[in-house]
Amino acid sequence: MNILILGSGGREHTFAYKIAQSPKCERLFVAPGNAGTAKLATNVDLSVNDFEAVKKLVLAENIEMVVVGPEDPLVNGIYDFFKNNKSLEKIAVIGPSKRGALLEGSKERAKEFMAMYSIPTAAYESFKAESLEAGKAFLETLNPPYVLKADGLAAGKGVVILEDIEDAKSELEDMLTNKKFGTASETVVIEEFLDGIELSVFVLTDGKNYITLPTAKDYKRIGEGDKGLNTGGMGAVSPVPFADAALMEKIENRIIKPTVEGLAAEDIEYKGFIFIGLIKVGDEPKVIEYNVRMGDPETEVVLPRIKNDLVTMFEQVAAQKLDEVTLDLDPRYAATVMLVSGGYPETYDKGLKLTGSEEVNSSLVFHAGTSLKDGEVITSGGRVMAVTSLHEDFKEALNTSYENIKKISFDKMNYRTDIGFDL
Repeated sequence: MNILILGSGGREHTFAYKIAQSPKCERLFVAPGNAGTAKLATNVDLSVNDFEAVKKLVLAENIEMVVVGPEDPLVNGIYDFFKNNKSLEKIAVIGPSKRGALLEGSKERAKEFMAMYSIPTAAYESFKAESLEAGKAFLETLNPPYVLKADGLAAGKGVVILEDIEDAKSELEDMLTNKKFGTASETVVIEEFLDGIELSVFVLTDGKNYITLPTAKDYKRIGEGDKGLNTGGMGAVSPVPFADAALMEKIENRIIKPTVEGLAAEDIEYKGFIFIGLIKVGDEPKVIEYNVRMGDPETEVVLPRIKNDLVTMFEQVAAQKLDEVTLDLDPRYAATVMLVSGGYPETYDKGLKLTGSEEVNSSLVFHAGTSLKDGEVITSGGRVMAVTSLHEDFKEALNTSYENIKKISFDKMNYRTDIGFDL
């Protein structure tokens, strides 16, 4: 069959890498794609939120399956757009409906959903501009640090954690009245700070059945030792060494099952990924947030460990027969390190020539922010490339990635040398 992947990052290159291996995939398209996907598929220059352009491409190229990478088109209702269109309704879309995507599209909705189905999470309250003073009063009832979350999508930058109460009040005002994150912060969720160690759990569901995919831990901060500004992710390790059978049983029974059953109880169409950001407080797992797609760079360590034919798995999702799939995993650790542009996550240069990625061996290279110009790879984003390696020992996997990174070069290239430091 002909398949389309929507997106342009390392996540989408990893999907392309896996889908291209399937004998069921005849032609593969990625829109808009990057320099890495160009070697596996046909890149098509269109916006993931231009649904009419996506429709035109799907019909012109006889595409039978669409795999949605980023959250934006899901929150904007691309699943519903296909299902409500006579010429597109039979095409398999891997991703939830607009109602399902609200789990990521609205922090407030996610919190209400967790409360409804008794899913453990931090205590919280929501505030708007007109309830600013009540929000400041609520901050006074909490112990530092203070966690403020823009309700809507803010490209991973809408969560602020502050130690000082006056700074927190000022930030709340900036988010609500000065619209720091635009419409995303018209509502702000304030929640108690949870102290523990984080991990990510990934679930593939057809809305009725589900499969729990490998766990991962990613590293969001730009600096060594998890210091500095938040980024989209600087590296990841899978599986998470401390996620033992006892913890995973708690996560399954208290979080995954009630999440999938809650979606079904509300008659929400959900055929895709649930990415659950968790924190282990003592021995207890609690949900920090839901995402309605795979993570990046977690995809670069989760998918390489899955031995199953991904296209077959997606067909079973579309047919609501995921209970017929048995997950086959590579038992080795996968570790990825993200190469980023100097200055990221703030101001950085684009259009820099990148060399050496072809010389990498014994690691997988996934392009994130790259494009082609006159046949050469150039940088086009803050996060440029992920280097993934597999080994029985996660430290050895990381060492292999770091050795191969030495072969890659672009001006002001930056990366963290301590991924996995806390494991």
